[in-house]
Amino acid sequence: MDKIVIEGENRLEGRVRINGAKNAALPIMAACILLDGPSRIKGIPDIIDIQTQSEILRNLGGGVKKTEDGTIEIIFRDGENDDKFTAPYELVRKMRASICVLGPLLSKRRRAKVSYPGGCVIGQRPIDLHIKGLAALGAQIETTEGYINASVDKLKGTHISFAGKTVLGTCNVLTAAVLAEGITTIEYAACEPEVQDLAHFLNKAGAKITGIGENKLTVEGVQKLHGVDYEIIPDRIEAGTIMIAGAITRGDIVLENARLEHLSAIIDKLREIGVEITPSGNNTLRVKGNGAYHAVDLMTLPYPGMPTDMQAQFMALLCIAEGKSIITEKIFPDRFIHAAELRRMGADIRVDGPSAIIRGIPFLSGTEVMVSDLRAGAGLVLAGLVAKGTTQIHRIYHLDRGYERLAERLSVLGATIKRISE
Repeated sequence: MDKIVIEGENRLEGRVRINGAKNAALPIMAACILLDGPSRIKGIPDIIDIQTQSEILRNLGGGVKKTEDGTIEIIFRDGENDDKFTAPYELVRKMRASICVLGPLLSKRRRAKVSYPGGCVIGQRPIDLHIKGLAALGAQIETTEGYINASVDKLKGTHISFAGKTVLGTCNVLTAAVLAEGITTIEYAACEPEVQDLAHFLNKAGAKITGIGENKLTVEGVQKLHGVDYEIIPDRIEAGTIMIAGAITRGDIVLENARLEHLSAIIDKLREIGVEITPSGNNTLRVKGNGAYHAVDLMTLPYPGMPTDMQAQFMALLCIAEGKSIITEKIFPDRFIHAAELRRMGADIRVDGPSAIIRGIPFLSGTEVMVSDLRAGAGLVLAGLVAKGTTQIHRIYHLDRGYERLAERLSVLGATIKRISE
């Protein structure tokens, strides 16, 4: 097992290109089950979650290979491997987004047996809305022995209204509806950029989806979808993480391939804290830090609000901002495990229900900390970059799920950081 070791207090400078979005890539890869013929998807990051999703698709009879330029080619053929409809526990337990194969399998093969998903421990993430949405389309669903078993003779379009925002639930219902008979409307659909990207991908493959980016999606079912070439959107969470790396080290970093329209909540809050951010066109922006950050209040919300996946990173920055900050977690109220690890570094943080109260201190101190989930790990790395002394971060396999060679990329920007075997 590896760990990351950081010698803090080094200013980061340079340019970095943001990778494609993992949270867009995973449902798009699953949607390839619906398509007849090869699809070539460009921009997919080389991370553990992508490797896991690739294995799930191979297990379902798909061909998955990576080309020399990093593009992933996925091929399914109509009428082939229709008897393969099981996504097993040993694969699905590794990440929550593997649940995204449920909708495509049900739509294309009329049967699906998908293990309850795993992933990071960040609080309750029920899949009842997935099941209700698919049942409304006509599926018969039961849960036995840790598996979701679904079957249907023919999916039929209907009106679906989600009781709460669900990103993966929207993806599952959307991928099921594109081949359903008739018209499906999805009220209170998630409108995150990653959901929009899935819809654009499906439309390019021959689907008829309107209302993309809005809270109401309309899907006119079609009989067939074909393979396509597609490039996924940049990862707004990776971009936000790198932006805070520049801010917390009082650095000067230029980000390339960063969609400003997807980062507005993050940019607005960083500017409020005191970070200088300058867009320069062509999806490029400059982040310039300083020594005078001040406290802010922050609340995580569905898009276009502050992403819950940026909460831990902002907490690390606010640990050294002057004054009292309050972070309120509206998506996953229990997502504060990293606060205890930051306190080990000297942070003044008190968790009170769905809120964390942070009082800024002059500096953090390096020590040994443990990663509890993917984004918590990113927050601890950021804290280590600015801490006095040495920080050792254990259980970094969580980081490998969502960041491609993070230590190496930060090292290029000037961090004294290395990955070593324990």
